[in-house]
Amino acid sequence: MRLVHLFLVFSLLSILAVGGGTAVLPEMQKMTVHTYGWLTDAQFRSIYSIGQVAPGPNMLMVLLIGYHLAGWAGMTVAGIGFFLPDCVLTLFANRWWVHLGSWPWRLSIQRGLAPVAIGLMVSGTYAIGRLSIINPLTLMIGLVVFAVLLWRHVNPGILVLIGGTVYMLLT
Repeated sequence: MRLVHLFLVFSLLSILAVGGGTAVLPEMQKMTVHTYGWLTDAQFRSIYSIGQVAPGPNMLMVLLIGYHLAGWAGMTVAGIGFFLPDCVLTLFANRWWVHLGSWPWRLSIQRGLAPVAIGLMVSGTYAIGRLSIINPLTLMIGLVVFAVLLWRHVNPGILVLIGGTVYMLLT
C-alpha cells in the first residue's frame, strides 16, 4: 500500500512541476514532511543537498526519498511516478504546442506562463532556504555563494566544495 501511495504522491508532484523540479519543492516538502510524515525537515534538507551535489538532474532526490521509505522498490516507484507522467505530458503538450503554431493566443500564453514558472521556482528556492539557513554561518555561506555567482561565473561544484569545507571546519 505504501508503494501505491508513494507512486500517487510523486505522480501528482510530477504533473505540478511546471517550471521544473524546483517549482514543486514547497509542495514536495509539505507532502513528504507535514502531510504524510515520511521525512523530517532535516531529512528532507539532507536529501535535497545530496540531490544538488550528485551529478545529473537535481530531482533525482525523489529516488532517495523513495529509497528511504521503501528500499529499492520505493526508489523505483518514486522515480517512475515522478518522471514518467511529466515525460508523457511534455510529449503531448509539445506536439499540441507545435500544432498551434499560428494561433494568435499562443504568444500571450507563453508570456503569461514564464512569470508563473519563475514565481514557482522562487517559491521553491525560498522553501529550501528556510530549511537550510539554520544559523548565521549558513546564512553567510549562502550570501557569499550568491554574491560570487552574481559577480562571476564559477563552477557550482567548486562553490559546493568550498562551502561544505568552510562549514565543516567552522562547526
